[in-house]
Amino acid sequence: MKPASPASIKIARRGLMLVLSSPSGAGKSTIARNLLDEDRSLEISVSVTTRAKRPSEIAGKHYHFISVAQFERMRDAGDLLEWAEVHGNFYGTPREPVEMAMAEGRDMLFDIDWQGARQLQEKMKADVVSIFVLPPSMTELQSRLHRRAEDTEAVIRTRLMNSRSEIEHWREYDYVIVNDDLDEAFGHVNCIVNAERIRRDRRHGLFDFVRNLLEEEPVLPT
Repeated sequence: MKPASPASIKIARRGLMLVLSSPSGAGKSTIARNLLDEDRSLEISVSVTTRAKRPSEIAGKHYHFISVAQFERMRDAGDLLEWAEVHGNFYGTPREPVEMAMAEGRDMLFDIDWQGARQLQEKMKADVVSIFVLPPSMTELQSRLHRRAEDTEAVIRTRLMNSRSEIEHWREYDYVIVNDDLDEAFGHVNCIVNAERIRRDRRHGLFDFVRNLLEEEPVLPT
């Protein structure tokens, strides 16, 4: 029997939860979109939110847009893995699809703030890989928010004021990337994902693989 080539060996593993956080305008959502476009095995965790839909967003793809009353029912019933109030609106992660994906070895991407990231780390620390994206400067952050042209001036001012307190939480993350050049930042995130997928403690299938490897009879030369 011909031995399997290294490329054909599939070792079972538990899925990972890739958390991307940043102040608004630092580029985490762009990096997230690029990851999803390039890696079809990565799934986005679609959060629920009570904020209004932006013109460029699609309901059910970017967010599930719900009322405050619906959000409170989900939160009180324990149906949210994490939730937070950000800029006066509520955001949360539905529990069931995440737990199912982890058990099936599927990787999920979370575009959430530091409050949600902290809750995920508290509840499912072994599954979480967290990355904080920093802007190259506060001036550039302000420029990006204006170039996005999706928020009112009042909302932009609120986001800028909140950005400093958000950045203070950078130490709570496994990795920190400065998004000065988008291609370079994306490359760093890609490297992190690939390395985390082959971590020993994430690949439970290694137990069976190594046991079978040691039980294999060597073919001695005649």
